[in-house]
Amino acid sequence: MEKTYTFQLTLVDRVNAKLSELKCTKQELALHLNENRSSISNYLNMKHEKIAKVRIEEIETKLEDWLRKEGEAFSVSMTPSQGEATPPTEAPATQTVPVKSNSLKKMDIFETRDLSAIIGLCNSAQETHGLGIVVGKSGYGKTYALKHYAKLPRVIHIECNEAMNCKDIVRKIERGIGLPKNYGSIDERLEHICNFFNMNQGYLLIVDEADKLISKYTQKKIEILRYISDGAAVGVVIAGEPFLESAIKNYDPRFANRMDLYYKLRGLAKDEVQEYFNAFEMDDAAMEEFYIRACNTNTGCFRLLDRTLNNVIRILKESGKNVITLGVIREASNMMML
Repeated sequence: MEKTYTFQLTLVDRVNAKLSELKCTKQELALHLNENRSSISNYLNMKHEKIAKVRIEEIETKLEDWLRKEGEAFSVSMTPSQGEATPPTEAPATQTVPVKSNSLKKMDIFETRDLSAIIGLCNSAQETHGLGIVVGKSGYGKTYALKHYAKLPRVIHIECNEAMNCKDIVRKIERGIGLPKNYGSIDERLEHICNFFNMNQGYLLIVDEADKLISKYTQKKIEILRYISDGAAVGVVIAGEPFLESAIKNYDPRFANRMDLYYKLRGLAKDEVQEYFNAFEMDDAAMEEFYIRACNTNTGCFRLLDRTLNNVIRILKESGKNVITLGVIREASNMMML
């Protein structure tokens, strides 16, 4: 049953709605506003007592300017209790929005500590022309975070595989920055790439799955990235499985010595799992099972948690139920290869 509520939106409501629409994190908003992430997070979480009064006014001005630039959100999802909340104290915007009860929908963007750390590392590398490395187990969310950051201007994301050779890597970078097709030698093409980055500063090159470029049999492919990092005013972030860190140290120590920034993904914590399921009803046994799927050091990861939830939502919608139980999770697991 759909209910309609007419209410006044605070600046916090409006900003959170726009972030959801743009699939943008608070970390990225802070970068856009040239603000400290904790200040933006405290403001949007209504922890205004942690911010100086003069800073609150500055932040509100920046947020209003940002909304004017981006435009107001098309719609806002609010629960009935939020819709009936007490009137806000700041200048509001009035909207009439439909509110659906018991909606089974995942968050568009879930801002974990790992995602925030990766975005911060990428931003630092882009601003300082630094060299960074991100490592983490498969399924922890590094590619998701890197692709999310790659939506920003002047960011190139390439994904590697074992079949790639040196020319393939160079071609992907050329395509990423829009250089015309070049039939010169690899050295000549790398020179063109470096010249582009030196003439168009402010770029970040993200090389994902970079562990597939280096082994005891070949280092030439990873050396291409070292050449670009040394010869161009560009930030470079390489990412891959934990093996990448030891491989670079063992097979290309000169590259390892140049690393300015480093982050190793830690995976989800219990409080993050709880936050992820805030919008869902579930029993204690189901929550414990989700803890295992998210936090177990051997098999747990965000990908397994997300895949399970996708199937759980499908089952609940088909059955017309709203509460996640251990039985529903087991049914969802029968649809997966674990």
